[in-house]
Amino acid sequence: MDFKKVLTNWYSVNKRDLPWRNTKNPYFIWLSEIIMQQTQIKQGLPYYEAFITNYPTVFDLANAEEQDVLKLWQGLGYYSRARNLHTSAKYVAKDLKGVFPNAYSDILKLKGIGDYTASAIASICFDEPTAVVDGNVYRVLSRYFGIDTPINSSKGIKEFKHLATTLIDASNPGDYNQALMEFGAIQCKPKNPNCNVCPLMNSCVALQKGNVDSLPIKLKKTKVTKKHINFLVFMSSDKRTLFEQRTTKGIWQKLYQFPLIETEDALPSDGFKTHPKITSYFNDIEYEYSLYNTKELIHKLSHQHLYTKFWIIEVDKLPKNSILISKLKTYPTPIVIGNFIEEFSFPI
Repeated sequence: MDFKKVLTNWYSVNKRDLPWRNTKNPYFIWLSEIIMQQTQIKQGLPYYEAFITNYPTVFDLANAEEQDVLKLWQGLGYYSRARNLHTSAKYVAKDLKGVFPNAYSDILKLKGIGDYTASAIASICFDEPTAVVDGNVYRVLSRYFGIDTPINSSKGIKEFKHLATTLIDASNPGDYNQALMEFGAIQCKPKNPNCNVCPLMNSCVALQKGNVDSLPIKLKKTKVTKKHINFLVFMSSDKRTLFEQRTTKGIWQKLYQFPLIETEDALPSDGFKTHPKITSYFNDIEYEYSLYNTKELIHKLSHQHLYTKFWIIEVDKLPKNSILISKLKTYPTPIVIGNFIEEFSFPI
């Protein structure tokens, strides 16, 4: 069976109508690839459309304020993607005069772009036969060829990249790569794949051996840590609050948040004022407090789960670095903070 021909024929009939598939503009393709990393199409599509509307060219994105870019990105997570996107846009606009690199090796040099994204852009926009390997590709190849090498091992990464490279259709690499990814997304799905109507069913090793559900193999993830976070939502009589920008490196770098205190265990309402970290934080400040959510809100990240509580702290006055409560929604925030701001009834 001609693997490449079957996939491209299937793609021509079954591909979804997505806006970035109607162009070879590398800026649009780049945006779509960065936004869709770690993101489902239905969630990422509105963000793609918002970025195209607000920043229709790489020059527009380059000239934007980083805070505005992060605000537009809010809710997508993995905020380093947005920061790297902005950094690379400035490089392309200023250093390369707006001309996007047209070769895999040069695209790979852009900040925030790895092998997968560089391969996708190079093949789709410039017809370079560079093989893409993402989660969908790993799944299709591991099942079809019956490969049980862990996909997140050094050996697996090299093995699947080599295999994908040997299979690529050099005459039409862009469509072939997209066909392979699309096939994994809507046909050879992680759960309940449509094997009974699969055009590759007669030659799929995993289907013949009855181990479709067990492939691909993935090594166990690093243990997820658990943290208890207490956000202090200050409110003064003149309707101001404290909102600080995270300057340390991490997933929320340069985003804004309420002051926080981390505790080893969940902090009960009746133990708030007597907890050592709370007493040392407030010292002799007079305040009234209430707990917004008695049950911790769980915010799941790839490497840690944050169990969060929001404490409403009422004071007479706040220092000069405080902001008007009415301005809260203009700042880029982690989604857990953004959701709270939307839900809580602030006095404005």
